[in-house]
Amino acid sequence: MNKSLSKQQQLDQIMSNIIKDNICPELAASATQLVFGDGDPDAELVFVGEAPGKNEDEQGLPFVGAAGKFLNELLASIGLKRANVYITNIVKYRPPANRDPFPDEKDAFLPYLKTQLAVIQPKLVVTLGRHSLNCFLPELQISQVHGQPKRYQNQVYLPLFHPAAALYNAAMKQTIIDDFAKIPAILKLI
Repeated sequence: MNKSLSKQQQLDQIMSNIIKDNICPELAASATQLVFGDGDPDAELVFVGEAPGKNEDEQGLPFVGAAGKFLNELLASIGLKRANVYITNIVKYRPPANRDPFPDEKDAFLPYLKTQLAVIQPKLVVTLGRHSLNCFLPELQISQVHGQPKRYQNQVYLPLFHPAAALYNAAMKQTIIDDFAKIPAILKLI
């Protein structure tokens, strides 16, 4: 990456490279647009979800549907707004019918996500859901490690259940709220 470019310019370059490199052309063909990321390129906190859904695909922004609304509430609960953090997904195009991304699709996008994180240099990467967790820490199970920070290769990760899980399971909602409440203390420790 060219260090003379601002972080935002570097992120824009990564986004252009995804299109130029024709990553997952079959996903791109079925999606409305690329959903790259949203927020502060200097954020200490980056949230990584799995893939855009219908609302995200339409608006070109990550986490704008029901799960995104809950994520906004969670951020407010720790005194943050979307503008204070950076939000992205592993896969940058909506999979057809909101199916889970295939392993080869996640693999194709992973180098771009890693470059995105290298540009932002967050203190903490919050993985939302098992797909996101398993991209970075494949040997861990979300049910066993949610809410527990993990350091790997000089990056601290905090695995959380996906906010969408709370929409289908009321018991999960409190778990997610409790795990989320740990973020300020974890940031202080890093």
